[in-house]
Amino acid sequence: MGISDLTAFEAKLYKWLCKSDFENVPWSTPKAAKAFKVKQDEIYEALAELTKKIPNHIQIYYDNDSIRISADEQ
Repeated sequence: MGISDLTAFEAKLYKWLCKSDFENVPWSTPKAAKAFKVKQDEIYEALAELTKKIPNHIQIYYDNDSIRISADEQ
């Protein structure tokens, strides 16, 4: 699987993650949902799909009491 397998929303979220610094700034699902004008569940589902479809380009981990996300453009 690769970038071509992403839905339009997943691709948009992925590009946003690549441009953002969620390694130093803690991730916030409520803020992401508000920014994309979707429900939080849609953010969670898209993140899960990204880790399945492009696992070598996104990393989600827990550090310093917060979720961190690192995404590299393909």
